[in-house]
Amino acid sequence: MTYLWLKSFHLLFVIAWMATVFYLPRILVNLAEAGNDQAVGERLLLMGRRLYKFGHNMFGIAFLFGLVLWQGWRVFPATLPNVASGTHWIDVKLGLVALLLGYFIIVGRLLKHRGNGGALPSSRALRWLNELPVLLLLGVIFLVLAKPF
Repeated sequence: MTYLWLKSFHLLFVIAWMATVFYLPRILVNLAEAGNDQAVGERLLLMGRRLYKFGHNMFGIAFLFGLVLWQGWRVFPATLPNVASGTHWIDVKLGLVALLLGYFIIVGRLLKHRGNGGALPSSRALRWLNELPVLLLLGVIFLVLAKPF
């Protein structure tokens, strides 16, 4: 039962983090399209900064729960199972999560760059950038469900 609670909390915080991963680039699109409207730009920057901070917190908590799920069996062998014993799907999954984290950091740097007066890529380029995490998340979900290797 402890394992299911840990897994449920991990999923909750992953979902919260992924919401920020999906929405932060949309704020950048809106910033790129705001043009010279300073009030709208400032409001979007404030929203983006708050969302980015929230996302960092959600990732950190999801990471801690994930770490316990992955390696907790070493500390609590009677309570937690070894979910990745002899398999390598977890390696690829963690690689995709690292790519998602890198993506999140890059989008955060774009937001900071815009906040410092820098230019953003076109709204069209940002819309394409917004689609990348969907593909990465699909890979993570497939690996977790199918455990193909």
